Amino acid sequence: MDPLRRSPSPCSSRPSSPRTPPCEMLGYVGIEAVLDQLKIKAMKMGFEFNIMVVGQSGLGKSTMVNTLFKSKIWNCTPLDLGQGPVPQTLQLHSVTHVIEEKGVKLKLTVTDTPGFGDQINNDKCLRPLDIEFLQRLCRTVNVVPVIARADSLTIEERENFRQRIQHNLKTHCIDVYPQKCFDEDINDRILNSKIRDRIPFAVVGADQEHLVNGRCVLGRKTKWGIIEVENMAHCEFPLLRDLLIRSHLQDLKDITHNVHYENYRVCRLNQSHMLPRGPGWVNLGPTSASPPATHAPSKVRRRTHDNSTEGF
Repeated sequence: MDPLRRSPSPCSSRPSSPRTPPCEMLGYVGIEAVLDQLKIKAMKMGFEFNIMVVGQSGLGKSTMVNTLFKSKIWNCTPLDLGQGPVPQTLQLHSVTHVIEEKGVKLKLTVTDTPGFGDQINNDKCLRPLDIEFLQRLCRTVNVVPVIARADSLTIEERENFRQRIQHNLKTHCIDVYPQKCFDEDINDRILNSKIRDRIPFAVVGADQEHLVNGRCVLGRKTKWGIIEVENMAHCEFPLLRDLLIRSHLQDLKDITHNVHYENYRVCRLNQSHMLPRGPGWVNLGPTSASPPATHAPSKVRRRTHDNSTEGF
């Protein structure tokens, strides 16, 4: 089993193993051309990325997705509070779009969970429904929690709320992304530790541009002024975007396929009794009502896929 979370790269700076010393080359071979081959193939095939957004109605999930990709991915339907209770449903909504930027195509699928917990109040901390949901979800997908509509909180209220959420996650053994057990080296550990300290990100979504000091900015106009989405002094949306797209997108996909999917596959094989018992037997039966154990998830050898599903 390969405990690493990323596939080795030809340009990796990781030193060679003492057991496999580098071979002295006598001349140019052309190994570096593999990078060009991979780039050409990726440009032809494009990429796929799946996101599931979870939260109460009216929190701005559709706007946040549109802001993330600066596209009209999802039609925003304002919540009409005068029409009585929001109907509950167990059906999932999915939309798929192809986004292209500088010749790179991304097939994006966004899944919504309408009516999830609309009748439960969680103004102070995570609800029991949220806790159970996250405990189950973090063993299946990568979970990135956020504080929605952060502009409705003061700086002090936002930090206090963040600390309560972090305490809830730690107390109930909810392992959100980026997971500590997948930090490959000291550089990953330093970068991901900074990210973990800021989770959940306090975000504000807006898909309209406004003129501020002679420049167009994405923001939300209020009677006090313009809340700039991409201004770190106003919210932490740039941190969320950088994590999901600019720095960790491929890593999210790798962990989804090589850890979460493999655990799910082994679980299904166990249930169907198709996996022979022996030293490699993995028992992934239904968990009890008690909080999950704190052991690290199974790590398996990387495989190459193009799909992933992430949770918010």
